[in-house]
Amino acid sequence: MKTRGLITHFVYKFKQKRAQIIFIYTNIMARGFIDCHCHLSADEFTQAGVKALVAVTEGASEFEKVILLSKTYPGFVFPCFGIHPLQGSGQDLHSVRIQDLEPFLPLFQKYRADIVAVGEIGLDFTPWFAKTTQERDEQIKVFIKQLEISKELDLPVNVHSRSAAKVTIDTMKELGIRQALLHNFAGKPSVAMEGVQAGFCFSFPPAVSKTEQRAKLIRQIPLEHICLETDSPALGIDKHIRNEPGNIMICCEYIAKVKGISSDAVMEVTTQNALRLFSKLKR
Repeated sequence: MKTRGLITHFVYKFKQKRAQIIFIYTNIMARGFIDCHCHLSADEFTQAGVKALVAVTEGASEFEKVILLSKTYPGFVFPCFGIHPLQGSGQDLHSVRIQDLEPFLPLFQKYRADIVAVGEIGLDFTPWFAKTTQERDEQIKVFIKQLEISKELDLPVNVHSRSAAKVTIDTMKELGIRQALLHNFAGKPSVAMEGVQAGFCFSFPPAVSKTEQRAKLIRQIPLEHICLETDSPALGIDKHIRNEPGNIMICCEYIAKVKGISSDAVMEVTTQNALRLFSKLKR
């Protein structure tokens, strides 16, 4: 895959658990891909090659990791801080509580100069995770707090909205959010258009290339409101194979196919959308 411009080759070559980095430097304003949503701090990447840009967090334990990555590879990894609506893992996975966020609020201020967005934040009303009204209300409380942080820091938000698309968009609109990326969006086209009218952007990982429902959604959302993402290490073409930011081209080609335009056109417009949304990338 050719990667020109802002996204370059960013390869970890792991040898005896020590990373050797290959950088291909190019003009930041030239053409290129931007992966607007990936999880570089995830454990799955400790022994694999990756290419990436905007790195989100799901929990506070990842904050320092993503900052370290951005400091080690300046201009290639751009960190976000956020508390995901689902916390824990495996049997301990649970709907977020305010106490999952409050102890770590000072870190948003401490690293305000480093982070490019607040995310991954949002709502997840999947019935088996958010079974009660109380759990859903608590998610909204945590979401609103982080939206307020984004406004205070003048940063965009990188948003999760599973089984809660309309509530998510309505909540952001009510708080006056103007800069938002709704990643892996799966809501109704009519709800997506409410987000478009509010100025929000939408992104789709490689896995969506296997579903016609997303094709309908992609056809309806204007290209000027679409960004590229992989959501690595999840949501690749094959759920049994770890997804990587290098698969960003799959997203680009699929969107091009659905819209009946060239991959180059998708790359150009989505890159400009990302630079407009994540304005700190221009620096």
